[in-house]
Amino acid sequence: MRSALRSILGTSCLVVSTLAAPALAQNLSGAHAPPWICRDSHGTVGTVEEFVLPTGAAPLSITVGLDGNLWFTESGSNKIGRASRDGQATEFSLPTPFAGVQQITPGFDGNLWFTELAVSQIGRITPDGVVTEFPLPSLGSSPAGIATGTDGNVWFTEVTGNRIGRITPAGEISEFTVPTPSSQPRAIAPGFDGNMWFTEQAANKIGVITPEGIIREFDVPTLKSGLGAITAGLDGALWFTEQIGNKIGRITVDGVVTEYALPTAGSSPSALSLGPDGNLWFTQLNGNRIGRITYAGELSEFSIPTLNSRPSGIVFAPPGRYCLDAHLWFTERTAHKLGKIRAVTVP
Repeated sequence: MRSALRSILGTSCLVVSTLAAPALAQNLSGAHAPPWICRDSHGTVGTVEEFVLPTGAAPLSITVGLDGNLWFTESGSNKIGRASRDGQATEFSLPTPFAGVQQITPGFDGNLWFTELAVSQIGRITPDGVVTEFPLPSLGSSPAGIATGTDGNVWFTEVTGNRIGRITPAGEISEFTVPTPSSQPRAIAPGFDGNMWFTEQAANKIGVITPEGIIREFDVPTLKSGLGAITAGLDGALWFTEQIGNKIGRITVDGVVTEYALPTAGSSPSALSLGPDGNLWFTQLNGNRIGRITYAGELSEFSIPTLNSRPSGIVFAPPGRYCLDAHLWFTERTAHKLGKIRAVTVP
């Protein structure tokens, strides 16, 4: 009973963190932090703190689990990492050597799910660190992006397999072929319309798949834009990164695309996430910055102290006991660090 209640409370906290609180916080004036923001630390917007990981970790993707911890993939050491709100990290080795671990996402079952690109497997890790791996039907499919859908299943992309995959909590796998050949589907995320949205790097398109497996595709105006991550915004649209185009894009559920050029040339925006202020925050691989974009398209950039850190993944911070954390966390791939950036000023 207690474990079930804990799971329900954890899920509720994450829903509040990702939806309700940011919707309120987006109207901040910036002068005062709202009452739902945690007061356990103080500082101004853009302040960065870094936490050192073991040498060779090369952290890539990062997310928040229903256990309230940060979970991240270590592309350099073939491990999954777990970190507390104060940055204390624990590592768990993967059973398959050289798995090429990529993206990670929380599942509604309380576990974390991740992709193993090099060995065509989907992995699952419990909060205690027990790993199970599920081989895909086709070798060489290269699973990359992964996200949990509103249907309770986990959805993923197959870069070379040119498919969108779905895996149930029990490990049953289904696959759906993307209409455009060799499209290289990369990132995937749930939309507020109940569908899963994904980027097609080679085809330069945004795709959407229904729970039944029906796929539609939309062209991106900037040619060879190098589409990267995608996430839902509180405006109901999907927001995505263009690594080569050096832009942040927005697409409505009807397929209307708007693009916003970044101030720093060649910054290569990569991952993006909702922040506690309700805006979208993103990493800049080459720019060595964390960026922020409002729904009006206003852009801000914040430098990372460690040079050439290659910031990769980013996620909202785990919530406090009864409050919303004012930060986002990100990975620094070549610096072998986790970073934390403040999104809301707390005097």
